[in-house]
Amino acid sequence: MTAYKIVIKKAAQKFIDKQTPKQQMRILSAIKNLPYSGDIDVYQGHSGYFRLRVGDYRILYTVENDVLTVTVTNAGNRGQIYKC
Repeated sequence: MTAYKIVIKKAAQKFIDKQTPKQQMRILSAIKNLPYSGDIDVYQGHSGYFRLRVGDYRILYTVENDVLTVTVTNAGNRGQIYKC
């Protein structure tokens, strides 16, 4: 299992920072395991994007296998995240 570098963009970090410490740990723990595990699915209608489900939250990200990088582009509540 190769280690990927994880980059969290400003929009996603802002959402994570607003959560309770317990929720922050839960979300960051799930992000740390990307791209190998979690409730992962292809983000429909957006080529190259994936969705990670963490309870009622959704984490949107891309994977660059050639440079071993996971970029978390956005995070939010289930009903809000898909409106952007």
